[in-house]
Amino acid sequence: MVRVALIGQGYVATIFAWGLSKIKAGKLEPSGVPLGNLDLGIGISDLEIVGSIDVDEEKVGKSLYEVAKMYGLEPEPELRDIYVSPGLALRSTPSFLKVKSLDSGRSLGDAYAKFEEWLDDVKPDVVIDVTSTVYSEPVLSWEEAEEKALKGILPHSQVYAYLLLRRGNLAHVNLQPAYVAGSPGFIKRAEQSRSLVLGDDGATGATPLTIDLAEHLKERNRKILSIAQFNIGGNTDFLALMDPDRNDAKEKTKSSFLKDILGYDPPHYIRPTGYLEPLGDKKFVSMHMQWISFGGFMDELVVNMRINDSPALAGYIVDLARLGFLALKKGLYGTLPEVNRFYMKRPGPMGARHVSKIRAYYDLVAFAEELKKK
Repeated sequence: MVRVALIGQGYVATIFAWGLSKIKAGKLEPSGVPLGNLDLGIGISDLEIVGSIDVDEEKVGKSLYEVAKMYGLEPEPELRDIYVSPGLALRSTPSFLKVKSLDSGRSLGDAYAKFEEWLDDVKPDVVIDVTSTVYSEPVLSWEEAEEKALKGILPHSQVYAYLLLRRGNLAHVNLQPAYVAGSPGFIKRAEQSRSLVLGDDGATGATPLTIDLAEHLKERNRKILSIAQFNIGGNTDFLALMDPDRNDAKEKTKSSFLKDILGYDPPHYIRPTGYLEPLGDKKFVSMHMQWISFGGFMDELVVNMRINDSPALAGYIVDLARLGFLALKKGLYGTLPEVNRFYMKRPGPMGARHVSKIRAYYDLVAFAEELKKK
């Protein structure tokens, strides 16, 4: 059994929990799980959710069965036994939430100790961070992480990484833009504490397509003149992205691939641009690319899509939980760029180069097959 704990019981984590229970009950196929048909030696049915935390007052204290019902899903009975515990709000939780958290009315030290008690109770093998987007900077050393965490000046995702790596012997998956796998201080600590960090920022919608289109044009020696790509959505993550710092954090991970793929940085606008509540979780994506072809002729491409945002990322969690657990069992610590390059917008460690997602997929399959043999 792979013991999985969730940090942030929003729609992504709830779709994951709901979908996992349906797959295990034989009621869903693993569509949207990239390695769902690959034998890793660890089956999807081996994943077991053992704990969840959130700071939303409407979710804390409820079972995952009740939370799934809140989102209009029909869950399996096994989700009745898993309850949402309070997490850490700190200064980086979106202001529109009514908060019930460990650090409400407690000192930071006491709040961190309470989180560690929760870890002792659920004993996770893999911890998945699917909290709201937050602005951050890379943490260069463990000493810096410790100092800033104790002063309360790290955002929540980096505090969670600090506390998890202080404990050690686990895999931590960061699916939001905070620098975790991209922080040298966290990676070095992961190596020392027999842990693994995968991240940062899951790449599920327009970004992987843009990367592969850029690769396609590069291979044909077509000069890209400009790229425009934007998203508008109506879920709480898009609402949080109305904060300029959070939006800037997301923009950096969405456009960081260009120079690695192309060898130059064309004029571009690639970022989430708006919140429109009626769109719900099915975001609207539009993309425009123009380039110079043979003879100086200019071509262009326009793409419009509607994408169910959260289910796309939830499918990745199924793979990442299994890969993280398997890698730990095989004695791999620190981070795994072979995994990060496929699943993430800004793959760790710091300085890791982007490749097209098509290339990354085949590299990932080869890596997974070798990992199974070790």
